[in-house]
Amino acid sequence: MIEEVEIESLRAGAVMAVSEADLDRKIALTRRTYKLWNERCLSLRTPLDPSVPERPGRPEKPLLVPPNQMKKRSLHSEHGRIALLHAICHIELNAVDLALDIVARFADQPVPRSFFDGWMQVAFEEAKHFMLVRDRLRSLGSDYGALPAHDGLWQAAHSTRNSLTARLAVVPLILEARGLDVTPSMRDKLRELGDHESADIFSIIYEDEKGHVAIGAKWFRFLCAREKRDPAQAYQDLVRTNFRGGTKPPFNDLARAAAGLTPSFYRALSSLSSA
Repeated sequence: MIEEVEIESLRAGAVMAVSEADLDRKIALTRRTYKLWNERCLSLRTPLDPSVPERPGRPEKPLLVPPNQMKKRSLHSEHGRIALLHAICHIELNAVDLALDIVARFADQPVPRSFFDGWMQVAFEEAKHFMLVRDRLRSLGSDYGALPAHDGLWQAAHSTRNSLTARLAVVPLILEARGLDVTPSMRDKLRELGDHESADIFSIIYEDEKGHVAIGAKWFRFLCAREKRDPAQAYQDLVRTNFRGGTKPPFNDLARAAAGLTPSFYRALSSLSSA
């Protein structure tokens, strides 16, 4: 029982959840750590905390393949919709671990306690998204692990493991912001095809992701102000150094701006990647 697991600190709970390969236990540990932290029952860290793992714990499946080996399938078939949901489920699982990793890896940074409040909220909501999508897969006769997936999300974050500003630039302000660009069209297509159950889940994800990008933008700006750096220029420099994928339109400028990520951040990168 997860309730019987002793969690000594926020960092320890986050490390335990990231390291856990059993996905039901990973989600349960995430939720319990979030609850204990919100109730102010945990210290931030202790000298006895376990080390942050280089990679998250994972079950044997899905098989991880390079991104260019992932097959594209039409949403007009049920198999194609299952493939889409499986890909989103994999993204949400990585998002859980990335939020926990920010908490655990940077627990010794001189930032306010509210920084960790925000990222545990993100971890909690990403865990909710993972379970919503996984339950939908199960209702369609499939499950997470039934199809291959790629490891690009974790690889993209790995290069930023030694820099909090770089991690914020890459994870919430590139990877999560991309969700703001593409999720509405996928949701609308699913609804058009009559898959209202999946579309409703995408709506929940979209609304929550706005908050996640906002948390990333808030703390990125905070760190840039402390370092006396221009946020937009710092973002562009960090992305060029730490992210290979580029930033490509179309952009959901309204949702991005509402979250604090204005076009001055990413338009210059877009013009370079398309040049």
